Formats: sequence, C-alpha cells, structure tokens
Amino acid sequence: MGTEQNVRKGIIAACIKMNEIGINQGTSGNVSCRWKKGMLITPSGIPYEQLITKDIIYVKFRDNSTEGPHKPSSEWRFHRDILAQRKDVDAVVHTHSNYATAMAIRQLDIPAIHYMIAAAGGKKITCAEYATFGTQKLSDNALAALKNRLACLLAHHGVIALGTSVEKALWLAIEVETLAKQYSIANQYGEIKIIPDKEMKKVINAFKTYGPEKKS
Repeated sequence: MGTEQNVRKGIIAACIKMNEIGINQGTSGNVSCRWKKGMLITPSGIPYEQLITKDIIYVKFRDNSTEGPHKPSSEWRFHRDILAQRKDVDAVVHTHSNYATAMAIRQLDIPAIHYMIAAAGGKKITCAEYATFGTQKLSDNALAALKNRLACLLAHHGVIALGTSVEKALWLAIEVETLAKQYSIANQYGEIKIIPDKEMKKVINAFKTYGPEKKS
C-alpha cells in the first residue's frame, strides 16, 4: 500500500478525480483506505481541492477514536464497518454519480444488462434499503447489499464501490455509473433482455482472473 503519506495523497487524488470526471459533486462523496488497525478517510465538509495530507483523518477500528484536525466524513460508519468486516478489500469510494443515484432514487437494482455487471461480483448491483445518512442503520443496510459483492446502490443516496486499492475502488465506481447510464439509455428503446443467470455465473467466474497477470 506504500507509505502513509502516499496513501493520504492517493485519497486526495481520487476525490479530485471524482469531481473532475463528473461522478460526484462538491464534498458529497468520500474515500477511505485501510491503514494499520484502522482507516484513513476524508474529513467532513472540506472542498477536495483544498485538502492537504494532514487533513485526512485516521479512525481506529477498536474504539472509533480519531487522529487529525477535523471530523471524519459523516459516512465514516459504513467505511469503518466495511473495512473492518471485509478482509478482501482495502478501500471504499462513495459517490453521488447522476445516473446511478437516479436509479437509487427509484430504489432499483442494476440488472444484468451487460456482462460488466460481474465486475461488482454478482448477477446484479443491489440497491440497499433507505436509511438516514451517517447512521448505523445505513451502514447495516449497505453491508447487507454488499454481501458477496464489491458495489451497491444506496436508496435515495448514491453508490458504494470497493477495491483492493483506492484506484481500483474508484475504477469500479466509474463502471457502476457507466452501467447505470447504459441501462437508462437502453430503457428508452423498449424492453431489455437480461443476460441469463447461467451466463452471468460463467462471466463472474471469468472475472476472478480478469486483469493483468505476472508471467512466471
């Protein structure tokens, strides 16, 4: 994962990129990364372009105590719970991207309209039940929707994407928004045929070895 300073820089870079590419607005999203026995996470309410590395907050899993000059993001609970319970991931990206959030407002899952749905680990991208932002209930609902998956929607709220690095979690957040946009456009042409479960199972298995591999 590199040095702590590099992790902090990576979090800030991801935040700035989210806004630059249009999958987030203002300070509504947030980013975290596992670090030692806790996590590093964006502070609450500070414009991303103003962030410096010391602004990133360290939250301990053991007692939720914090180190840093600001309050952590209001969504620190689901970041903490995901990283504490999901040993397979090291980073969480939360956005309010337009197309995916529009589907979340309708409380819709993203079905298997494209094989890239498998990038999120399942046959669909599930929409978690609604709960007030920043609450333990929201965290509990997110964890349920993320079971065996790397991404979910949050009803009337936005998107959560997970990864083994901040960069991979951000990539998946972008992919979720792309799929939501494709679904929205395809819906304008009439009924959509969903990829059968049998085929999606094959694709999900194929994704387990997707990406570059080092030659032996």
